[in-house]
Amino acid sequence: MQLAPSRAFPSVQEGDDPFLALWSHRYDYLWAEHPNPDERPEWQTESRHPLSDRLLQQGAMLYGVRFGPTTRYCVLDVDKGSAYHPTRDRFAWRRLVAALEVLGLVQAIICTSSYSGGLHLYFPFDTEQKTWAIALAVSTLLENNGFKLAPGQLEVFPNCKAYVTSGEHSLYNGHRLPMQAGSYLLNQDLQMIWGNQETFVQHWQFAQQRNSLDTKALERILKAARRRQFRVTGKADKFLNDLNAEIEQGWTGAGQTNRLLGRIAMRSYIFGHVLYTDKPLEGNALVHDIVTIAQALPGYHDWCQHQQEVEKRAQDWMQAIEQSHYFHYGTDKRPAELSPVRPDESESSWNQQQQAEARARIQQAVANLLGKSALPSGITERFDVLITCGLSGATLYRHRDLWHPRHLQNTTIGAIQSAVEPDCSWAASGSTSHTNLLGENGCNSLPEGSSSPLECLEPGTIGCNSAPIGALSQAETRNMTQEEGIAYIKQVLKQVEARRQVEIAQKRQRLAGQDQLALPFDQETP
Repeated sequence: MQLAPSRAFPSVQEGDDPFLALWSHRYDYLWAEHPNPDERPEWQTESRHPLSDRLLQQGAMLYGVRFGPTTRYCVLDVDKGSAYHPTRDRFAWRRLVAALEVLGLVQAIICTSSYSGGLHLYFPFDTEQKTWAIALAVSTLLENNGFKLAPGQLEVFPNCKAYVTSGEHSLYNGHRLPMQAGSYLLNQDLQMIWGNQETFVQHWQFAQQRNSLDTKALERILKAARRRQFRVTGKADKFLNDLNAEIEQGWTGAGQTNRLLGRIAMRSYIFGHVLYTDKPLEGNALVHDIVTIAQALPGYHDWCQHQQEVEKRAQDWMQAIEQSHYFHYGTDKRPAELSPVRPDESESSWNQQQQAEARARIQQAVANLLGKSALPSGITERFDVLITCGLSGATLYRHRDLWHPRHLQNTTIGAIQSAVEPDCSWAASGSTSHTNLLGENGCNSLPEGSSSPLECLEPGTIGCNSAPIGALSQAETRNMTQEEGIAYIKQVLKQVEARRQVEIAQKRQRLAGQDQLALPFDQETP
């Protein structure tokens, strides 16, 4: 019977042992029996419980540790047969140290790894850093200086883990702990000196004081390394640079919050793992990233008029970008609901059901406001009123065709006005002018003198090429009650949506050949 990993019952800690305190991450540790002379240990991983202080003190086995999400040190491993070992290149280890000076790592603790004669170079530093960032930065600097990272030659701990898109959990490589059998401290001339765990701690503390990690240099190295790692070139690189140009200037006036938050959300969702995180940003992590970046931009405190609700706005944009046709750069796959290969499966997906329910709520809200003659004509005003009906900003952004005046111009207006005369009980009186139930200004108005809204529209336009199914005559619409009129408007809205679905299905067929980096949101948003 196998026991599940348990992190709820920690082992007894020896709080007064500074050597044991250096190795804070004890899960998924390595262990092996002491090997015979000239034999390599057979390492195994223990995932059922963490490595305890007392097991380490007992010393009945050889032990190694891995890295957690953050770290305060890194290790370089040079095997005895490596081209960089002192027996083959006496100055290689100094070149290794020099390569990391740009990060502020100037002092290494050098010790033999085991009786094999390999070297371990420990670089402790003063501030805790993200493990993936240290792994990538150190590896990049070494490769830029001509070193080849490979087992048996030169290895870096923590290592750069392969990017996994399937959700599988991967571990950092583990390294053998120092000052076990065969491990001895070396001086700057690589001569063995007597030492124990207390001596190792003294060397550690001295090196830590000298290694002041340069966070700005770390950020510069990571940006260049992540782009190279994901091969961000061509159109993707231009798109990323365009987003940077819009974002980095920050706020320069009022009315820019929605636009900026949308661009930040897009960059973080598509390129966040390319630029500064170890995995793609989604959900709450994406919201936090949007808010953090926005608050750090120039002009935020002077010009952003939504500081009190910036997190809510960021959440709306998170939902919008996650349900758009965009995907994380490097994953090379689009969301299932937009895949033209399996339309039947995507239509019946949970996301499609949620979208259908959301559209029904919007239709109901618009119908209720029409019944009360309370649907504003302005874009922002209409958006704000619909928010009060229990609809989120993200939902309204995704389904603007159901309420936005510009989107409704060529769809619902023609169909509704062709069947409902202006002298209905819930509309303005008078039959000499075209009354627009969805507003009277801007793009909502109909051309003067047109004999019929349908006649002036180009045939073949989705939602405008024919009267709605079961359209009522003018005499019938004049005798409608308010409830009947609202029900009829809802019916028309549903028919318009059905026609729009036909258009969406046609667009899906063209989506595969289109540029995946087109903006998902219209330029004009409330």
